Amino acid sequence: MAEVNISINGRIHEISCDSGQEGRVVDLASYIDQRLQQIARSGAAYNDAHLLVLTALVIADELFETREKLSAVSAAPVAAPAGKARKGEEAAAPAANPEEEKAMAQLIEKLAKRIDGIAARVQAA
Repeated sequence: MAEVNISINGRIHEISCDSGQEGRVVDLASYIDQRLQQIARSGAAYNDAHLLVLTALVIADELFETREKLSAVSAAPVAAPAGKARKGEEAAAPAANPEEEKAMAQLIEKLAKRIDGIAARVQAA
């Protein structure tokens, strides 16, 4: 297990992560902080806790939109190259990779737990 310090909204947080994942955690924190700063500049938040909740909702919305687009692309039939399919037929879409789906689900779960933990710490501060 590794430890990494991240900065979100000017506050340093020590986060535990799997060894070798430190860079990824820093990148995720940087993205969260950038989105948080954009929301803060809009003046939509009443306080730090509200700002963090709004940021989590915006990022969750981005995630949901991406998942919906991925589902639509995965479910859409793929037309066969010219001359390959019979008239009125389409080639089937490639099957989803179960390993990739599992990895994405695990990542989503980890992110949700981290967001919940950060929100709890901000509310306690």
